[in-house]
Amino acid sequence: MLTLAPDIEVLARFGRALADPIRCRILLALRQAPAYPSDLADALGVSRTRLSDHLACLRDCGLVVTVPDGRRTRYERADPRLGHALEHLLAAVVAVESDKTCPDAATQGCC
Repeated sequence: MLTLAPDIEVLARFGRALADPIRCRILLALRQAPAYPSDLADALGVSRTRLSDHLACLRDCGLVVTVPDGRRTRYERADPRLGHALEHLLAAVVAVESDKTCPDAATQGCC
């Protein structure tokens, strides 16, 4: 059972990061390779200002880090294991999604 405050806080930060589709798309893009903000904004079809806000959130959550590269700043996952964690999470969610064990999913949108 998770009762330690640090464990709960880490999971809450991770949940906050995944709560927005743009942040999810950023994390999935960075799973493939590090990227510059301008390239990410173009690839995701969002403004650079909006992307910057989401990158700040991901930095605050401890999921991405900045790496100076000359006059530019590159973003990458804070830990390589995050890519594996995302893959496992996606696999688990897809398995649950295909199972649709929630009886109210169609009417309540709960699952």
